[in-house]
Amino acid sequence: MSGAIPPSHSDAVVAARRGVVRDGLGVALATGTYGISFGAVSVASGLSVTQTCVLSLLMFTGASQFALVGVVASGGAPVSAAATAWLLGTRNTLYGLRLGPLLGWRGRRRVLAAHLVIDESTAMSVTRPDNDLARLGFLVTGGGVFVLWNLFTLLGAVGGTVLGDPRTYGLDAAVGAAFLALLWPRLADPLHRLAAVLAAAVALGLVPVTAAGVPVLAAGGVALLMGLLARREAP
Repeated sequence: MSGAIPPSHSDAVVAARRGVVRDGLGVALATGTYGISFGAVSVASGLSVTQTCVLSLLMFTGASQFALVGVVASGGAPVSAAATAWLLGTRNTLYGLRLGPLLGWRGRRRVLAAHLVIDESTAMSVTRPDNDLARLGFLVTGGGVFVLWNLFTLLGAVGGTVLGDPRTYGLDAAVGAAFLALLWPRLADPLHRLAAVLAAAVALGLVPVTAAGVPVLAAGGVALLMGLLARREAP
């Protein structure tokens, strides 16, 4: 009696690696194309094409980049712009604490990898069943997003100088809407959702009466305060 030959261990490993690469490239393509919106918004906010591209190369964290140019465009002080960008970027530090022992890199490799620590590369590595697949997911996703984000930033910046203000086409809202759509399902705990709603309410209430950048900082303070209170009340 003949039957199908079960796949070998090596075949399963190859299939798993291919799946990680496929998923990572898909996420990189979907995320990288948002760079065109950042490039266009940045030049509309007063930055040059060169400044916009350097910002993507060196900062490479979309939320912070959008926050910085948004505060600048609104006439906010440089300190407020930097503080807002820093606050949104602090989550990458927490990601690094989780990724450090998982990836297991040291020295120069660890320093270089730190530049690729973003939401997407973290998500595509911490969910893997072993360290090798975690490293592969991190590199494919982080590297892919880095290349495509910078490429589309350049295209958006150059196009923005021709098309004008991208807010006319609603491009400035695209990333925020996509970010909220991805974030909301992760807030399974009712307390987390309450914190998100309160933080948003505080930010919206402060927009008409405070300088640009302050609403984001205040919203972050609300979320931090609620997190500390919840931790103290936990058994």
